[in-house]
Amino acid sequence: MKISHPFYDEHGDKLREECGVFGAINATDASAATALGLHALQHRGQEAVGIVSFDGTTFTARRGLGHVAENFSAPEAIAELPGSMAAGHVRYSTTGSGGLRNVQPLYADLASGGFAVAHNGNISNAGTLRAELVQKGAIFQSTSDTEVIIHLVATSRYPTLRDRLVDALRLVEGAYALIVMTPQGMIACRDPLGIRPLQMGRMGDAVVFASETVAFDVVGAEFERQVEPGEMIEVDFDGNVTSFRPFGENRSRPCIFEHVYFSRPDSIFDGRSVYEARKAIGAQLAIENPCEADLVVPVPDSGVPAAIGYAQQSGLPFELGIIRSHYVGRTFIQPSDTARHSGVKRKHNANRGLVEGKRIVLIDDSIVRGTTSLKIVEMMRDAGAKEIHFRVASPPTAHSCYYGVDTPERSKLLAAQMDVAPMRDFIKADSLAFISIDGLYKAVGQEPRNSGCPQFCDACFTGDYPTPLTDLAGKSDDSAQLPFPVNKVA
Repeated sequence: MKISHPFYDEHGDKLREECGVFGAINATDASAATALGLHALQHRGQEAVGIVSFDGTTFTARRGLGHVAENFSAPEAIAELPGSMAAGHVRYSTTGSGGLRNVQPLYADLASGGFAVAHNGNISNAGTLRAELVQKGAIFQSTSDTEVIIHLVATSRYPTLRDRLVDALRLVEGAYALIVMTPQGMIACRDPLGIRPLQMGRMGDAVVFASETVAFDVVGAEFERQVEPGEMIEVDFDGNVTSFRPFGENRSRPCIFEHVYFSRPDSIFDGRSVYEARKAIGAQLAIENPCEADLVVPVPDSGVPAAIGYAQQSGLPFELGIIRSHYVGRTFIQPSDTARHSGVKRKHNANRGLVEGKRIVLIDDSIVRGTTSLKIVEMMRDAGAKEIHFRVASPPTAHSCYYGVDTPERSKLLAAQMDVAPMRDFIKADSLAFISIDGLYKAVGQEPRNSGCPQFCDACFTGDYPTPLTDLAGKSDDSAQLPFPVNKVA
């Protein structure tokens, strides 16, 4: 069935992960460790991958489109990247188009020597800064917002590279977790609000950085701590580790969607097990939105931990009423319209013998456009489900993200155009309910949102953007619906 509706998107309607970064310095096999770490972060970006290494004299880069295994599984690929320092990046493009020229880490030869940067996040004034730099004669080689940082560093007049990086970052708005490589060593840093995650670990004498702690588990490193919001950590080749806070103290606002969906369940985020946080979210969802039903069924895989929590809290049986195929690749051939519009059934299939004649509670992490939710509900009805009650482990996603998450424009977000009752009718469920924003905060161990300054960036739910959005203002259909003036960084 082909759906004709303004919210329809044949490519699905999940929020796309941002990107993932990994870096290692003073490691015996830095590039091999980086490739392995990136493999653990593959869920954060599946469009492209790159690694840059440094052997004490020369920077070497290798980049490719596709997955880590497609580009770095062969021994010769790692052998091309010698040295005790390496940084890598898995990418899903949010700013800038696809293609090899935008694959990170980006590298440039500056007056002070080589400079490579891997960036997770989004610079919300990159367009304005880029126009100013081009006016002054800068020549850009990519369309990525990350290249703006390189040009700002190159044109800074401060004497040391560290000071030039600080000078550059004082000019940028938005979100960033950066791993920077120079001939002197590695610098890791987060934006002043800590919107994007970055973790630090140790692997013998090596210091490693990654977007998520699960990457440390895979490479055999010990998680040490998170890089704090606004912190820069500099590591040299003698093993000296220096921490400094050039942007002062700010109240952190990490992305709450890391708890809901982005991070792997076996990671630690903001000091808490992601798996346990998602179970707690599901339990809170059950408290707020109970339901008379026979089964609790997750939409796999992201809905599973929340569904376990919902089932445990409600006393209803947890069952795998939907079976997911793990062999649907990015390049799956779609030979006809019928095949092209059966994407959900290629990825998910109803467990008919289990759900037929049953009242089921479907648990998913979010509803974005609503098209996947609609097709899953229809699939369960076709399998004979008697009643379908949809429960969502996040508040309604009513606002676009401008901090490194690929969300549709606001006009295509279902919750931006409809209240809950029309949304329920759109996805054809018997009932629909979301966790409240205060309930979400409670589930992850925080005070209610409105009890003080928000502890997270939750703009996709609330419209409360914690930084300026210079490029957006007056330039899109979203700008008219933003709650300006936005909150400034303290």
